[in-house]
Amino acid sequence: MTKQYRVALIPGDGIGPEVVAEGVKVLKEIEKVDSTVSFSFTEFPWGCEYYLENGKMMDDNALEQLKDYDAIYLGAVGYPGVPDHISLRDLLIKIRKGFDQYVNLRPVTLLHPELTPLKSKAEKDIDMLVIRENSEGEYAGAGEWLFKDKPEEVVLQTGVFSRKGTERIIRHAYEEARKTNRTLTSISKGNALNYSMVFWDQIFEEVGKEYPDVQTYSYLVDAASLYFVSQPERFEVVVTSNLFGDIVTDIGAAITGGLGLATGANINPEKKYPSMFEPVHGSAPDIAGKGVANPIAAIWSVSQMLDFFEMEEWGEAVLTTIKKIIKEGTYLTPDLGGNASTEELGNRFVELLLLENS
Repeated sequence: MTKQYRVALIPGDGIGPEVVAEGVKVLKEIEKVDSTVSFSFTEFPWGCEYYLENGKMMDDNALEQLKDYDAIYLGAVGYPGVPDHISLRDLLIKIRKGFDQYVNLRPVTLLHPELTPLKSKAEKDIDMLVIRENSEGEYAGAGEWLFKDKPEEVVLQTGVFSRKGTERIIRHAYEEARKTNRTLTSISKGNALNYSMVFWDQIFEEVGKEYPDVQTYSYLVDAASLYFVSQPERFEVVVTSNLFGDIVTDIGAAITGGLGLATGANINPEKKYPSMFEPVHGSAPDIAGKGVANPIAAIWSVSQMLDFFEMEEWGEAVLTTIKKIIKEGTYLTPDLGGNASTEELGNRFVELLLLENS
């Protein structure tokens, strides 16, 4: 019996269409050799270039158009002339919040020892999963701008931390740590943020009483940032707020080879709405159209999508093939020291994938 998955494609801006094409190529190759699965794709033209033509990042009824898909595959958003707060809030955050994608999964995994700038660190030292709250916190968009353009001008940016939102992300992290038999570290800033982060720490302790088998740690975000660089082996599963998660995972990208290898999944665990999978490197308009963009992060997000579809064997196969193509070294893009094009890397990737799984 063939299981069918409908995937909505939002290639977006800059290099987005180039890297998404290689990820779709991987899914189509899997479909060819695995008769139990079928993928269909529908492309939507939304993003910053769409905004420049239409005055909006996506259609007014975009969420209605997307709600019946099994997953959303996003390339990148961002383009000269469109302010970042518009491109972020009017597409990415609107989808995350509208579809209650409250779990953001960012693997920080060293795929090859030569990729890290940290001396004497190996793959075993950098292998963590950062679970970031993805629906409220500092990105809730609550606040006020008072007395604009006057001497007494004041801006208020309010972080929103509900018991429901805080508890469910922390519980999700505890479940992941228990399931995978790993430690769990909470990152907060309770000494300075005397409401939101004190509340976060309290919920972390409360939920932890239900998981006595999970070993836990709690760090202030400044100390955690230091340890990400100096002692990344401290971390296995990490749970943190929207803003802190955004920051520490970019540190994670820096110690594992750069944003060209960084991926993220925006998950609605209950599957009431579609989840969204994306490389997190941005649109890189300076190299768009040159055929040199690194598609590995986009392919890694396909691995996350396959895991979400409960096709863990294929998800693991894709991740293993990523490691192999990096180790092989012949078909890497310029950011990784090679001279292969985006398409050449993608073609070699599916060759390796099929060799291992034919």
